[in-house]
Amino acid sequence: MPEIKLPDGKKISFSKAVNGFELTEKISKSLSKQACVMNVDGKLEDLSFSIEKDAEVKIITEKDKEGLEVMRHDAAHILAMSVQELFPGTQVTIGPVIEDGFYYDFSRKEPFTKEDLKKIENKMKEIVDRNELTKREIWKRDKAIDHFKKIGEHYKAEIIESIPDNEEISIYHHGKWHDLCRGPHLPSTGKIGKAFKLTKVSGAYWRGDSKNEMLQRIYGTCWRNKKELDEYLLRLEEAEKRDHRKLGKEMDLFHFREESPGAVFWHHKGWTLFQTLVGYMRQKQKSAGYKEINTPEILDKTLWEQSGHWEKFGENMFTSDTPDEKTFAIKPMNCPGCIQVFNQGLKSYRDLPLKLSEFGKVHRYEPSGALHGLLRVRAFTQDDAHIFCTEDQITDECLSVTKLILEIYKDLGFKNVLLQFSDRPEKRVGDDKIWDKAEAALLKAIKQSKLKYEINKGEGAFYGPKIDFVLRDTIGRDWQCGTLQVDLNLPSRLGATYVSSDGSKKVPVMLHRALFGSLERFIGILIEHYAGKLPLWLSPLQAVVIPISSEFDNYAKKIFEQFVKAGINTEMDLKNQKINYKIREHSLSKVPLLLICGEKEKKSKSVTIRKLGSEKQETLSLDKAINKISKESRF
Repeated sequence: MPEIKLPDGKKISFSKAVNGFELTEKISKSLSKQACVMNVDGKLEDLSFSIEKDAEVKIITEKDKEGLEVMRHDAAHILAMSVQELFPGTQVTIGPVIEDGFYYDFSRKEPFTKEDLKKIENKMKEIVDRNELTKREIWKRDKAIDHFKKIGEHYKAEIIESIPDNEEISIYHHGKWHDLCRGPHLPSTGKIGKAFKLTKVSGAYWRGDSKNEMLQRIYGTCWRNKKELDEYLLRLEEAEKRDHRKLGKEMDLFHFREESPGAVFWHHKGWTLFQTLVGYMRQKQKSAGYKEINTPEILDKTLWEQSGHWEKFGENMFTSDTPDEKTFAIKPMNCPGCIQVFNQGLKSYRDLPLKLSEFGKVHRYEPSGALHGLLRVRAFTQDDAHIFCTEDQITDECLSVTKLILEIYKDLGFKNVLLQFSDRPEKRVGDDKIWDKAEAALLKAIKQSKLKYEINKGEGAFYGPKIDFVLRDTIGRDWQCGTLQVDLNLPSRLGATYVSSDGSKKVPVMLHRALFGSLERFIGILIEHYAGKLPLWLSPLQAVVIPISSEFDNYAKKIFEQFVKAGINTEMDLKNQKINYKIREHSLSKVPLLLICGEKEKKSKSVTIRKLGSEKQETLSLDKAINKISKESRF
């Protein structure tokens, strides 16, 4: 006789096993119509799942994040079902949920076209209208392998053969069509609704290995209703206009080359932007008590083995063997090198907290297919810092870091910040008492920020809990950037100690902190957030002097000299071209200010200022213009 405990604390008893359909009917008629799946003792299950013992149950609807993910998972199945109805002989492989949607990989000789996507989308809507019932079955391994081989689904058979022996072989039916899947799924295809759209086709290697066959991947998006779908499609359209790769070319900031995939070739303007961000961060960190260091990019393999990185990240590290038979690795992260700096000389509790910052260049191997402009690279610079402190200092330091991060995001135009708190995972190191302190400190910092936050239960690092800082940009996209992690493991592994007040040696707690994360990625985010129209203080080129005709070149040179002397990044355009052409050219490259001069300006010793994106012009005396722009051009 199971007793079901609901999230509000209410308990309902049943005389026999009960499934989700029966439970929702008992709770309310409206809930039974809205229910997608259910959470039973922390695990998502189909509504058809039979609950045979006491359990805590939450009914998941489309309003819940999990409910939307299940809708997207069903949409992936309906995509595969539609493809096989329209194009018999096509093999299906895998079709997971991804951020904002789903995809499915197919093996088919003929390439899918845009017209095919429209046909498939219409077929999906037809299947939704058919409202095919969903049913789950558990098959024996041999039966499943034989079945999929017989119907020509060799990829599915291969997947089943790779599933560990102790795992169930779960098959989901949507009407007559069926697929290997862990689930859970909606009760029927009609529950998905029609707020979905197929967005594109791309290539993808089977199992992500370039030695395997190239498959065709169809991407789609799925939402709760048409309004959400339309808003998302509008964001996609806006995101295409803001693509940092396109804007980076127009603004002459950077480029990439096949000779060094995933590494940025910074142009003068791009490097100026990079260094402006570094300079801004240096100033903020110095005021906050950080001491900047720099550590080698190449370190002996033995240090990475000692730190544990070799075991966990070795396959993604770039290495080199030297003639004396030693193996060196280019650092994928800065932490071990920073600890070596801490370890030099005896440290006392009076030296703590010690805040060491580093703009450290790191290298990590990313598959070629995963590289994406500045947002996903192999070589990048982290604005790292490591704070060595006592257990009693964790709370204050977490509050200090959180305050600094939020100040910086506000300065850079990000006011909508979400915090994600991840606590202790099942497998972890460190004493539970220290975990208690670390988690309490992070939660206190989050609550004092008064920002929205989510709790990712059990998703902390094995060495400590963490806060991730998620920024929402102007078109509603979320970017995980900053992070604050409490490390209860690495200092001990690398022999870091300090002398406590009682004279004994103790291992410090180490806080890992990054605000931008990767400077390269953050610059990509900034470019897209501002659509290239960066704030004046961030713009690598702040002003261009444009004479109306060559007759006023000498006066333009005087303006240029005075602006440069005032510390404003300025260039002259003395090309023999019409002024309207020059204005269009510099507007396209997102120069914030155009300084125009002609007869009127020369006589009055003034300059006409035209701001990017505005048709209005303002004429000021040179002194007033320089004074005004000089103040606006500094952070």
